[in-house]
Amino acid sequence: MPFWINLIVGFLSLIVAALFGVILIPYLKKLKAGSHILDIGPAWHKSKEGTPLMGGFMFILSVPVSLWVGYLIIKAYRSAHMIEAPENSGWKLIAAIGVAMLFMLVGFCDDYIKVVKKRNKGFSIVGKTACQIIIIVAYLAALWALGYDTVVEFPLIGDVDFGWLYYPVMGLAIYVLVNAVNFTDGVDGLLGSVTVVYSVAFTLIFVLLNDWEMSALSMAVAGGCMGFLVWNLHPAKVFMGDTGSMFLGGCVVAMGIASGLELLLPLAGLIYVVEFFSDIIQIFSIRVLHKKVFRMAPIHHHFELCGWSEYKILWVFSGVTLICGILGIVAVWLYRQSL
Repeated sequence: MPFWINLIVGFLSLIVAALFGVILIPYLKKLKAGSHILDIGPAWHKSKEGTPLMGGFMFILSVPVSLWVGYLIIKAYRSAHMIEAPENSGWKLIAAIGVAMLFMLVGFCDDYIKVVKKRNKGFSIVGKTACQIIIIVAYLAALWALGYDTVVEFPLIGDVDFGWLYYPVMGLAIYVLVNAVNFTDGVDGLLGSVTVVYSVAFTLIFVLLNDWEMSALSMAVAGGCMGFLVWNLHPAKVFMGDTGSMFLGGCVVAMGIASGLELLLPLAGLIYVVEFFSDIIQIFSIRVLHKKVFRMAPIHHHFELCGWSEYKILWVFSGVTLICGILGIVAVWLYRQSL
C-alpha cells in the first residue's frame, strides 16, 4: 500500500482543523467560553485568563473527516489491485473512533460545567471516573466481540498470554493513560506537539504491521493536532480543553491496543506516563510525608517554575517522545524481522 495515502490523510486533517479554527474561535469568544485560571498555578498563567476553551473540536472534526476519505482511498486501492482487506478492519476503526468520541463527551461535560455553569472544578471526580469506567468496559467488550487476542506480543521478548487477566489489566492501563494524556495539557502547544510525534510514530509502526486503516487513523490524528497547533502555540489563541484532551486520550489508547503491541503504549507515550505519575507522587508525598517532591505537578509546571520557557518544555518533551517513538519503531522492525 503506497504511503502517499497517509500523507493525503494527514494533510487533509491539518487543513480542515486549521481552517475550522477560523470559524470556531470567534464563535467560542461570542459564547464567552473562556478559561478561568486557578491561583495555584504559575502567576504568569493569569495572562491567559479568558482564552477560549473547547478548541479541540478542530481535530475532533478533522480526524473522522480525513479518516473517512483515507478509508475510501484504501478500499478503492485494494479493489483495483485485488488485495483482500484484513478481517474486521472497518470495525477496528469504528471501535477506535467510538472510544475516542465517548471520552470526548466526558471531557465536554467537564468543559461545559466550567464554562456555562461557571464551576471551575468542572465534572466531579466521582462522576468523571464512573463515566470513564463505563466507557472502558464497553470498549473492552467491543474488543472481545471483535475477537481480540489476549496474547500480548512483546518485541524482542516474545508472546505472553494474559488470559482473562488481560481485561482488568488493560482496563486499568486505559484509565491511567487517558487521564495521563489529559494531565499533559497545561502548557501552550505541549499536548498537541507530543501527540503529533506519538501519532507519527504509530503511523510508521502500523505500516510495518501492514495495518493501513489504523495507520490512516494515526496520521489523521497527527494532522489534526498540527492544524490545532496553528492556533495553540504560545501565545495560545485557544485551548483544547478536556473536550480535546480526552478525545486524544482515547485515540492514544486505541492506537496502542490496535497494534497488538501494548507494551508500546508506555514506551512511545512515556511523557504521558511521567506527567500522570508526577502528579500521583506529589499528592502522596504531600499527604504522607508532608513535603513536595516537585515545585508543582504535573511535571511540566515544575520545569516552568524552574525557569523553563513554554517553548523549551514543548521541544524537550516532544524530543523525548521522538526518541521513545524511534525506539518503538526499531523494536517493531526487529520483531518483524525475527518472525
